[in-house]
Amino acid sequence: MSWTDERVELLKKMWGEGQSASQIAKELGGVTRNAVIGKVHRLGLSNRATTSTKSDSATKAEAKPKAAPKPKAAAKPKADPMPEMKTEPAVPQRPAATPSNRKAIIPAGQPLPPQPSANEISPEALAKVNEVEKKAKKLTLMELTERTCKWPVGDPATDHFWFCGLPVQAGKPYCEAHVGVAFQPMSSRRDRRR
Repeated sequence: MSWTDERVELLKKMWGEGQSASQIAKELGGVTRNAVIGKVHRLGLSNRATTSTKSDSATKAEAKPKAAPKPKAAAKPKADPMPEMKTEPAVPQRPAATPSNRKAIIPAGQPLPPQPSANEISPEALAKVNEVEKKAKKLTLMELTERTCKWPVGDPATDHFWFCGLPVQAGKPYCEAHVGVAFQPMSSRRDRRR
């Protein structure tokens, strides 16, 4: 759909009569309400505060005689153009924590997420891990690098939690002993469970 001269004139006429953009779009056909609003802005047509036409407002203005200017009184402070409004803080305030809406705190010593149990790990690998953990560097999270074993040991909620920290096996996040525990073929794990 293109804006022909006839369609633009009809748009101007209907806009001047105070019809809505939806009504104009319906009358024109093949154009959306938003297209009408866009064309009105591009044409620079005035924003309408009321639905009265220009001739109506001119007649009303002529009918009202202009009031004589009032003598100036002592300067009064200007009223705030914006009425007093209750303002809300930009960041919503969280309600005070009560026992009913507070999340339960899990105390230290609670079970960790599922990890391989002793019966899922071969006895050789388990012995190797126990030996390695005696020689581990016992690093904190902030001390880990891409070259240190990231195998967690202990409960993260206690002060006795640490990471292995020994040199990693190439391309893996863990040392040789922990790789043997972490990356096991499915079939060998299934066999040990039985």
